Amino acid sequence: MGAAQSASGLIASGGFVAYCVAALAARSLVGSRGARLVLWLSAVLAAAGAVVVAVSWSAVVLAMGVLVAGNAAGAATPALVVAVASTMPHRSAPRGQAVVNAGTGVGIATVGVVAILAPSVWRPVWALAAVAVVVVAARVDRRTCWPEPPGSALPHQGAPHDDDADRGGWTALVRPVLAAGLAGAGSAAVWTFGRELLASTGGLPERTTATLWVLLGVAAVLGAFSGDIVRVLGLRRAWVLTALLSATGTAVLALAAVHVVAAGVAAGLFGGSYTALSGVLIAWAGALRPHLAGATTATLFISLTAGQAVGSAATGALAGSVGPTVAFMVSVALLVAAAGVLPRRAAGSSIGQGPSRHDVDR
Repeated sequence: MGAAQSASGLIASGGFVAYCVAALAARSLVGSRGARLVLWLSAVLAAAGAVVVAVSWSAVVLAMGVLVAGNAAGAATPALVVAVASTMPHRSAPRGQAVVNAGTGVGIATVGVVAILAPSVWRPVWALAAVAVVVVAARVDRRTCWPEPPGSALPHQGAPHDDDADRGGWTALVRPVLAAGLAGAGSAAVWTFGRELLASTGGLPERTTATLWVLLGVAAVLGAFSGDIVRVLGLRRAWVLTALLSATGTAVLALAAVHVVAAGVAAGLFGGSYTALSGVLIAWAGALRPHLAGATTATLFISLTAGQAVGSAATGALAGSVGPTVAFMVSVALLVAAAGVLPRRAAGSSIGQGPSRHDVDR
């Protein structure tokens, strides 16, 4: 990694900022027009971006397509949170949210496998992705019990002005927003520069780094168990565990990049723990404001992604000036700091009961 990392970090930062803009717009639309509309808007956005990539005739057009398709995830998140919360039984909703959130890992692994086994067929793969997005959106729409837009109470979650749910108002989000921002800033090093670190510092060939990234994606699917982690450990311990494991994966990757086995373990550890961490954020949002789960999750994911935007730029600048290892260890420190920002327990609550309304102060 050299001086060019500052520019790379700024480019990645721009992508994260665009994601935040999409999530902000979706959050507003969920409240004013309903989650069903947002689901379809995000699906159309993702499909259009995938089509642009499939037919791209220049690097600029390809990059624009990837940016559009990727930002659709920011738009889809609040709609999918509402879909799960309004359709699944209250006890099963955390697991459902975690499974949906873990879908990112499936995408990473699939793209990585295609890149390794058949790098020349990427255009048909993107075209198929466009079709798959629309099919999945139709399936989700058909099977979801959508709440009445806008501002209707979600089933099993109380009325919008329930005094217990509204206790503390939006000031209750200060702590989770800070935690998400720190976690995003700390995770940016691996997401933005992880493969480059393995290639430049570790000296690993491209095919090996691609394989390790497939491993990261496969491990990220394990984030589907984050709902069970919260249920078993409680929100506080689940947050600390996933943040510290993300920090450990980042540290091992930075310190043992030359060792394939250690790098593989680090990539898998980071992929699984980071996806679980973002799943814990969904549970945190649902515990704080169950009647506004989609909008609150969008707020926390915007904070997470804004942190990644800042972290990407900062990591790139640090890597160019003091070296990648130091830059990655700063990211480790940020993830450890995020682990220290704990959900508040309400009086009489007990750790290990999962993300109920009484698991955190509001």
